[in-house]
Amino acid sequence: MNIEIRGAHRLSFREKQVVALKEMGASSADIAKRLNISPGSVATLYNRARNKGFETVIVIPGDALGLSDAEEDNIDDE
Repeated sequence: MNIEIRGAHRLSFREKQVVALKEMGASSADIAKRLNISPGSVATLYNRARNKGFETVIVIPGDALGLSDAEEDNIDDE
């Protein structure tokens, strides 16, 4: 699984870190520990990033979902 942050050029390095970890499901407490910052700073960084605007896209390869070309061929026939 890959995470793409669209609009990342508008975010600071720390904001990108917080956004990526949040989007991967980490709690604010876990992010704070990992980045050695306070939970309040995590909230501030995430809110600041949201105000700058970004879109997170999760890229999952089809084979990771159990999809193959054969199944796609069957979908086209329906």
